[in-house]
Amino acid sequence: MTARIIIAAPASGAGKTTVATGLMAALAARGLKVSPHKVGPDYIDPGYHALATGRPGRNLDPFLVGEELIVPLLRHGARGADVAVIEGVMGLYDGAGDRDDFASTAHIARLLRAPVVLVVDASAAGRSVAATVHGFRSYGDVHIGGVILNRVGSQAHEHLCRTAVEELSIPVLGALRRRDDMAAPSRHLGLIPAAERRAEAVATVRRLGEAVAESCDLEALLALARSAPPLTVPPWSPQEAVGEEPAKGDRPVAAVAGGPAFTFGYAENEELLAAAGAEVVRFDPLRDPALPEGTRGLVIGGGFPEMYAAELSANEPLRGQIKHLVTPEVPVYAECAGLLYLVRELEGAPMCGLLDATAAMTPTLTLGYRTAVATADSVIARTGERVNGHEFHRTAVRPACGPGETAAWQWALRPRGSRKDGFARGKHLASYLHLHWAGVPKAARRFVAAMEEQR
Repeated sequence: MTARIIIAAPASGAGKTTVATGLMAALAARGLKVSPHKVGPDYIDPGYHALATGRPGRNLDPFLVGEELIVPLLRHGARGADVAVIEGVMGLYDGAGDRDDFASTAHIARLLRAPVVLVVDASAAGRSVAATVHGFRSYGDVHIGGVILNRVGSQAHEHLCRTAVEELSIPVLGALRRRDDMAAPSRHLGLIPAAERRAEAVATVRRLGEAVAESCDLEALLALARSAPPLTVPPWSPQEAVGEEPAKGDRPVAAVAGGPAFTFGYAENEELLAAAGAEVVRFDPLRDPALPEGTRGLVIGGGFPEMYAAELSANEPLRGQIKHLVTPEVPVYAECAGLLYLVRELEGAPMCGLLDATAAMTPTLTLGYRTAVATADSVIARTGERVNGHEFHRTAVRPACGPGETAAWQWALRPRGSRKDGFARGKHLASYLHLHWAGVPKAARRFVAAMEEQR
């Protein structure tokens, strides 16, 4: 049985990340093994979850991986854990579409049969918080097992709100006061990733844990998590997902970019690469002068290279190696930040020059799910295959696909039209599209097979 609890809210900005991360840290401080999860495609919150628990932060997104994998992925991440804490996304019923709540926190709660704790921002309300709670309990079919009041101003304010909510026979499991020292700084894509402010992030997470421990009923929250019914579906297995045993002998090295500039990635992607037969080795494009020894494939995920353009550019030895030694026969898979790193220039700073394009910041946020069709054979897909992914950036690449180049993907735009994106050349694929490989495990098989061909 996997004890589990979902931390949700009526809307974004109510304090889900504060409460969820604080609860993870508070339970971990008591000696519990806590499995951290995040609803949706977001990469940033799981970084703080990982600091709080000492385990990889993992995402649960039915659009990216399919409904059938949500329970198996939760159980995979929660192996050996005492409790799973799942942070929701946006408002409780906000999902991928405009006609239902698919891929919402409520959708995940139903799939997992998990109780929900509703975090309510009480900073500008009194008894009216009860009307909010009543509305959310009445609207859908999820079990709201309790409420945590956030940003209460005083003991009298807390008493007023708590009394009103408890009249609904819904327990108030905690009340956090307004505190400025618990906020994580933000910038153009949300919170600054934990990996970019490690020492400060550790201190922030510690304060969050202390605040939740002081202000919330941890025993009641644990009891609620343990009230969830048993899950009988087996855990997800990377080895079963790739569907074949890796070849005997030396494992080809897949170099995976990391460090402060490349913090976006799903843990399952690397697990699938390893299951398919690769030796996954991390490198930091900011500091490492060369790719890992024996590299036969290059994976560069998302992140914030625009914030480190000068430093990335200054690492000329690594940029030169990538440009001159990574031939079209060496598999390369790059998402968003990886795409920016491979162009000629980013914000005027020289990059690797593997792609004949430039990139720069824009005032427009591009954000959303995409159902993409492969417009060419590539290292992970074949022409005509469909994948579900997402975009998340404030940059633009010019040209998006230059003369003589082949786009990697095409997807529909609402309300009409379509767009081609990325570059597919030889065994190189670079685009703005983010993929969760648990939803497309053949991507890992194909990437490792392409590395094997170099023998």
